[in-house]
Amino acid sequence: MKGARRLFIFLVLSVLLITFSFYVYQICYTPNILVGKESQLLIIPNDATFETVQTLLHDGGYVQDLMSFSFLARLMEYDRKVKPGRYVLHSNMSNLEVIRFLRLGRQEPVTITFNNVRLLPELAQKITRTIGMRPEEFEAELVGFAMSNTYGFTKDNILTMFIPNTYEVYYNITPQQLIDRMHDEYELFWNEERKKKAEAIGLSPVEVSILASIVQAETVKRDEAPVIAGLYLNRLKKGIPLQADPTLVFAVGDFTIKRVLNEHKEVDSPYNTYKYRGLPPGPINMPEISSIDAVLNYKSSNYLYMCAREDFSGYHNFTSNLAEHNRNAQRYQQALSREQRKARAQSRN
Repeated sequence: MKGARRLFIFLVLSVLLITFSFYVYQICYTPNILVGKESQLLIIPNDATFETVQTLLHDGGYVQDLMSFSFLARLMEYDRKVKPGRYVLHSNMSNLEVIRFLRLGRQEPVTITFNNVRLLPELAQKITRTIGMRPEEFEAELVGFAMSNTYGFTKDNILTMFIPNTYEVYYNITPQQLIDRMHDEYELFWNEERKKKAEAIGLSPVEVSILASIVQAETVKRDEAPVIAGLYLNRLKKGIPLQADPTLVFAVGDFTIKRVLNEHKEVDSPYNTYKYRGLPPGPINMPEISSIDAVLNYKSSNYLYMCAREDFSGYHNFTSNLAEHNRNAQRYQQALSREQRKARAQSRN
């Protein structure tokens, strides 16, 4: 009788153990994430809790059995180790696979890119477009950095620290981490070769970028940029005001201006390079790498003046003689007047 009872208990326990083992196996290894679906992106916000993750998985249709996922997640202490970020979850992942994946923070990096920037708010909008950070958060952190850093950057010239390119970062990067990353990229860009070239022309890296921003605003022709850079370097060396029209547009703050007038030349601003000698305190745009290198590899000449060509090709006529410059300007104005008359005649027909 006792033997039969023991056998019964043994059988019951065996069944329970097998059942429990099978259930544990099911919980751990059976596909439960995106079953029969394509891989999908899961974004876990910076302030997310385990309950947030549960809601995202359920409402987004990622998980087939939320209860089994939650049970194993708590056993593996993921509920206390939620890591925000941008994750790509693959089809038919098991609970064990996805919990390990999320616990280790195996994020899918995102790319950030920025160019065609004039002002800090524009940079903030573009650089945060693909990451979990608000533009105003980044801008506030950057202004604080500009006011407290020991690298020589100010609120006026801070845009020179950003080298337009495409970078990979994590979705949950913080404002301070992003600024640190951009400064690291700046240091990599300004290698010894570029620093030596800047020193040879008597400018700091920041000043090179400021001049490059002016050169970039003056021409869309890359092959002409080194010539314009050489012209402005000649003016700087001789103490002649740069008299760069794009700096007046920046000083006025009206970027719709197509033609600079005498009234614009009277604006009292450190960016008025008609009124003040030398470089302005900061860039008038974020110069591309090609514009920075155009300054570092400027074309030597004796040019001091330039004027848009009368063929409207986008190129300029250069000279070292004021009288010749005035003749070039007169030809351009005459050609411009002819085009304007043609346009008016066509509009009447």
